[in-house]
Amino acid sequence: MTKPHRTGLPKPQRGFITAADVARAAGVSRSAVSRTFTPGASVSQEVRERVQDAARAMGYRVNRLASNLISDESTLVGVVGSNLSSPFMSRQLDELSRALQRSGRQCLLFNAADARDGVEPLIESILEFRVAAIVIMSGAPPSAIIDECLKNGVRVILVNRQPDEAAGDTVVSDDIHGVGLVADRLLRAGCRKLAVVGSGVPTPSQVRRRQLFASAMAKAGREVVTWSQGTSTYDSGLEAARSLMPGSGIDGVFCTTDLIALGFLDGARACGLAVPEQVSVMGYDDIAQSAWLAYRLTTIRQSPVDLASAVVAALARSPDDGPSRAQSLLPVELVERDTVRSGA
Repeated sequence: MTKPHRTGLPKPQRGFITAADVARAAGVSRSAVSRTFTPGASVSQEVRERVQDAARAMGYRVNRLASNLISDESTLVGVVGSNLSSPFMSRQLDELSRALQRSGRQCLLFNAADARDGVEPLIESILEFRVAAIVIMSGAPPSAIIDECLKNGVRVILVNRQPDEAAGDTVVSDDIHGVGLVADRLLRAGCRKLAVVGSGVPTPSQVRRRQLFASAMAKAGREVVTWSQGTSTYDSGLEAARSLMPGSGIDGVFCTTDLIALGFLDGARACGLAVPEQVSVMGYDDIAQSAWLAYRLTTIRQSPVDLASAVVAALARSPDDGPSRAQSLLPVELVERDTVRSGA
């Protein structure tokens, strides 16, 4: 036995209210509805009010995807990232999506975690949505598909890839200065035998920071042990400490991300080592957890807010403003806490 329909409640609609539905209710043409909701379009005040009244009564919302296709001026920005649950990446995405919304754009997020054959298929999928730009937070897109994007008027912005590694606009952290600050701080702490700890995933930033640190220590005449396994996670740092520290004599460690450093701190303490008295530890990123009382990690701060602002500025840049490909270099700074011994 079917239940009677309760009176006083609106019956569910079978789909979204369309512009054609509003036009019929307002007694105007479909094009009049379109002009009403197009900034700067010509429509009489009487028609505008009739359309707006009907739209409000029916709960109509403009179909922005359809508008993008009609006007050929998309407000969608495709964002490709992986390791989205990591504190630094999630903060980056939070700041970037909000900055895009404030600029009148919308974020279309694609997770590249399972893109084992590269991000090319993802980018091809994004292009089907007629995006205005693609922001690559992770992965290395082939230059051929970047060229295809540029030919179709789609701006490509690559985050933390050096200009000589990329064909699009780049937004990069000043790793040269940042790692220089790390090396200087550990040397001032009197560290003699050092280690650099990172993931086994050869991302540009991981590789670059390891190489820069090893080079700086070689110039200072210090021995450096390199550990690179697993992914950029707490567990990798924990495993690194268990593998490296017992009986090694290592007294200074640079972890290429804060999340790895937090795991390393807990692993070193579990091995019976006092931080910073017996081993000094530094990270990179300044995620929120680094300031927690259990860690108080000395690290290098790079600002997700600055990154988001740089991406939006790149989107707003006209080709007439300069070269077709431009670089934004993001400043970094040392954040002194409690995991490195006082300088000599």
